[in-house]
This record gives sequence, C-alpha cells and structure tokens, in this order.
Amino acid sequence: MAARACMNRRQVLGSALIACLLSPIPGMALARSGMPGSQDVQQDSRTLMGTQVDITLQHDDAILRDAALQAAWAEMTRLVRMMSRYEAGSGVAMLQRAAGGVPVPVPAELMAVLRQAQQVARLSDGAFDVTVGAYAQWRFEPGHVDMPTPAELAAERALVNHRHLLLDTVHSQASLKQSGMRLDLGGIAKLPILQAGMAVLTSHGVCNAMINGGGDVITAGSLHGRDWRIGIRDAHAPARLLGVVAMRDGIVASSGDYERSFERNGRHYHHILDPRSGLPTQGPHGVVLVARGTEVVNGRGAALMGAQTAQRDVILRELKGQADVLIFERDQSRWMTPGMARRLQMAPRA
Repeated sequence: MAARACMNRRQVLGSALIACLLSPIPGMALARSGMPGSQDVQQDSRTLMGTQVDITLQHDDAILRDAALQAAWAEMTRLVRMMSRYEAGSGVAMLQRAAGGVPVPVPAELMAVLRQAQQVARLSDGAFDVTVGAYAQWRFEPGHVDMPTPAELAAERALVNHRHLLLDTVHSQASLKQSGMRLDLGGIAKLPILQAGMAVLTSHGVCNAMINGGGDVITAGSLHGRDWRIGIRDAHAPARLLGVVAMRDGIVASSGDYERSFERNGRHYHHILDPRSGLPTQGPHGVVLVARGTEVVNGRGAALMGAQTAQRDVILRELKGQADVLIFERDQSRWMTPGMARRLQMAPRA
C-alpha cells in the first residue's frame, strides 16, 4: 500500500551545486534538513559520475530502506555505464566509435537524454551543445590540469555542432555526422540519472528522501514533517552561505564557474565550456534554478552560463512561471526572479 501511495506522488527531481547533509563537498548549495538522528532515517554515499552522491531517506522499515537503497544504486549505476563517455561499452562510446558512419541503436534512456540535449541546444542557439566532447584536451582534475593549444582548439572546433547529432526516434537510432565527433553528457545526464534513483526509492514505498549528487539536489516529501532545507552558496564568495531554500517535492539545479577550475598566468579557467570557442564561458559566475520537475531546468543552467543577451532572454522567457531563477552576474551583482526573492531566506551576515 505504501509503495502504491508513493508511486502516485508527483515525481520531482533536481540539481544544484551543493554539499551533502553531513559533510560538505564542492558546490554552490548546501543541502540540509537538520541532522538525522532517529532510527528511521538512513544515509548512504557512493561515488558515481566522478562525484559523491548521497542518499538520505526516512522510513520506519529498515529492511525496506536497505532494499530501496540497493535498488536505487543499481539503477543509477546502470545508467551511468550507459551514458558515460569513459565507459568503453557505453551507448555514448558506441555512438562515438561509429561517428561519420551509419546510425547505431541507442537505449530509450539515452535517447531521451539526447532529445533533451537537442532541445536545449536549439533553445539556446548552441550555447549548450553536448558535442563539446570534442574539446578533449582540457583537464581540470587537481594535480592534473591541462589546456589545449590554439591549434588544437581550432581543429576540435570543427567537430562541435549540435546539428550534426542526428536522432531517429522512430527506429531508436542516432549518429554523429562527422568522424571524430565526441559527446559530453555531463551537463544533461546527471539529473535524469538521479531522477531514476529517486523513482526507484519511491516505487519501494519511500515517500521521504533526498538525493544529493555532487551539487544536484532532488527532494521528495519531507523529513519528519519538516521541509528539506537547501543552503545556497554565494557564487561570488563560495565559502559563504547566501541563504536557504526550504522545499518539499522539488529540485534545486545550479551551475557555477569555480567547482572544477584552475588558475594559469593570472586567468581563471573552469570546466563549463563555450561550444562556439572551446574556452570557458565568460557569462555569469553561477546560476541557481528551483523547480518542480527536472525537464523544466535540465541543461538550462549551463546554457545560461554561456548565453549571449538575446539567448539568455529566450531561456528566461521559457522558464517564466516554471522555475525560480538566481543569477550571480560577472559584475558581482545578483539578479533573481520575484519567486526566488520570496523563496530564498537570506543568511545573516557575519
């Protein structure tokens, strides 16, 4: 009965640059709900998609909790293996190996992500483009940073074009038009993967849960009747908490230019690349989106990071009435929608 009740819930999932409930990780927001101390609350953490993923759930049946957690991890791991460009047997890797040739079959979950990617690419006029995977010389891992030469960027730029990712939804096939093209689904696949994990928890009868995926937050229900509290970091000063968003059944999706970055010759380089240049975007320092469902915001934060003024206006018009928006502008100012201004509880200044 509990499982059926939860399955009838509105499924809402989300993303944000956040830290987990108990121990911070890099990001723009801190997910909090009060420290779980009762026996009906369970937490678990694993590394997926190159980042720490934390699940917190409340249910009075310990056996059910364990079963739900294991099933959620299994489903998310399956989808990561399907969509990672680093997995030799993934659908993405197969699509890249066939670039310039005939279409290849793709699983339904991957096709759904590719369709979302193309939708955001068209909406943003290419400010978001999953074919940025061709810019393969960038390295942002601590101790292993690297950047392409101008000649390498010029050669790779010729392989970046979202219009050359061709989808045949009727036959469940996809192709890349040019040999050498590569995909990077990092800006569009994480939310659906976390969403799948939350759907599994819900199907097991877990009505109250939060998934924090390296800065992407999904909440369902509440914790002991209290809203989940998502702390938003100040992108202009990431060590500082700007404020808190309280929510039930919602998502916080954020993008920022400092999570994976390095300094070289006095210049800041970060991992969100402008598809048109191959260089890090020069737009806002960060974007926070709060919504009821993933598809509304998926990919939009990264698109806003690189969008020109006209493209930004188009994206914000599409989000109007569907998401609350906070933008940390490059000039150190902040812009937010009226809904975000009402929702965000500002932290007291030290």
